[in-house]
Amino acid sequence: MCGIFACHCHPDVQKFKPTALRMAKAARHRGPDWSGNYIANNTILAHERLSIVGVDTGAQPLYNEDGSLVLAVNGEIYNHRVLRKQLKTAYNFKTHSDCEVIIPLYTEHGIGTPKLLDGMFSWVLYDKKQDRTIAARDPIGITSFYQGWSSQTPNAKYFASELKCLFPVCDKIISFPPGHIYDSKTDSLTRYFEPKWWDPANVPSTPIDYKLIRSALERSVRKRLMAEVPYGVLLSGGLDSSLTASIAQRETLRLREHASKHNGSAEASSGLVGIDDDNELSTVEWFPQLHSFSIGLPGAPDTKAALEVAEFLGTKHHAFTFTIDDGLDALSDVIFHLESYDVTTVRASTPMFLLSRKIKAMGVKMVLSGEGSDEVFGGYLYFHAAPDKQAFHEETVRRVKDLHLSDCLRANKSTAAWGVEARVPFLDKQFLETSMGVDPAEKMITKDRIEKYILRKAFDTTDEPDVKPYLPQRILWRQKEQFSDGVGYGWIDALKDHAELNVTDEMMKNPKPEWGNDIPDTKEAYWYRMMFDEHFPPYCASTVMRWTPTWSKQTDPSGRAIATHNNKYEEK
Repeated sequence: MCGIFACHCHPDVQKFKPTALRMAKAARHRGPDWSGNYIANNTILAHERLSIVGVDTGAQPLYNEDGSLVLAVNGEIYNHRVLRKQLKTAYNFKTHSDCEVIIPLYTEHGIGTPKLLDGMFSWVLYDKKQDRTIAARDPIGITSFYQGWSSQTPNAKYFASELKCLFPVCDKIISFPPGHIYDSKTDSLTRYFEPKWWDPANVPSTPIDYKLIRSALERSVRKRLMAEVPYGVLLSGGLDSSLTASIAQRETLRLREHASKHNGSAEASSGLVGIDDDNELSTVEWFPQLHSFSIGLPGAPDTKAALEVAEFLGTKHHAFTFTIDDGLDALSDVIFHLESYDVTTVRASTPMFLLSRKIKAMGVKMVLSGEGSDEVFGGYLYFHAAPDKQAFHEETVRRVKDLHLSDCLRANKSTAAWGVEARVPFLDKQFLETSMGVDPAEKMITKDRIEKYILRKAFDTTDEPDVKPYLPQRILWRQKEQFSDGVGYGWIDALKDHAELNVTDEMMKNPKPEWGNDIPDTKEAYWYRMMFDEHFPPYCASTVMRWTPTWSKQTDPSGRAIATHNNKYEEK
């Protein structure tokens, strides 16, 4: 991950520059490797870099030949090698960066550029000749991105990777909508991402093709191994992270075998990493083994499962532990980095935040993670209560559309807090087209079908004796654990207990007036909102979404609050 701050049409941009650099510095945790900035006319772009691809040459902002186009990007463009070959006009690339291809694409396709990109990204491009600023965010919102306005500078438009870069200079801020592009020429936001499944009323009827699901996820993982730095996988022991780790390990072993046969590395002769036209991957491997990482309280359900998976796959596993005090001590920092007070997000982000720090300390800068699968396949336990396939599908579409406010936000900011990048294969554009296009009747949870049945079945090789198993059967068919539960059931219990100590009944009866209608309904939620208010002004709360289960009377978002959980909360 990197950090971006940009302002278009500032009335005194030279005077504003020191402030702009301070705003960019507020996101330096995302990109601790280098800082760069650019000013022209009344626009400034500032960039804080985390170098993963084009390490030696890819410092930003990036420029075209005559310096008239300038680009600041946070993210990865997985198909950049393919896009370079498809350019109609020869372009003199200055770097090995995967992001530089955006500049010639803009020259040829204008605001149609984001449609061509396969990756996760937030970027701001300045066209000096037209005095035009373009900003875009990836289809699902995997990378965090915000837009702001100030009543003090009404004609200016502000953009940044995080809220904390904007609220000191803006009094109105929105989460930049995923799958959209902003064009200062028209001063408008336009949605460029328009897949078939986007309209929830359009219920798909495509029969399930298990091999297609499998191959689509394998391709997705393969392209996300594009790197020039040490990388690993987050492995909780749940289905999603275990499948991701299994495929990554297969790809790693395949690349190693290919490299040994060709007496070299898997890096392309061009010096560019990434997938090519034939979907073959070139990358740089640093470790003799794929490293996997988990975290939990001592004796956590996920840790035991993660160790079993790692032993089965042959990864070098690091099973870290944290104490309840470790988690409680980090809460305020977690909320500061998350820029959210949503209960589910805070609960799950704290262990991920602690784990990311340990991962960074080992020199790892990129990890694969399993976010998105539960939204795509209806994996949350409350999906048991879906009344019919249309309601099931509508809920999956809604959850995927809201990922930028929940699990993507968590994965992005919990890791970026320590300069680590999380990549999420389940949210690949092609994989989404395949998996969201399946008849939702196939995804429905029944007496004979556990949640995410079709994903499990796609990787069950019981009837394929010539195919090596992806996972142990016990793991492949293990019940869903939400991350905040799986790290140890005592974690959520401790959070609730400490909220009781910090929030009185009297406080619950008298919420702050500035909260308006957004009133916390539990002491835990109240406690997190108070911590949020210590870091951010009240108007920033408009960017926060509360995650709650549908078709359930439970207000607690934990999976254990759902009656179908094997270790559900006992009635009191």
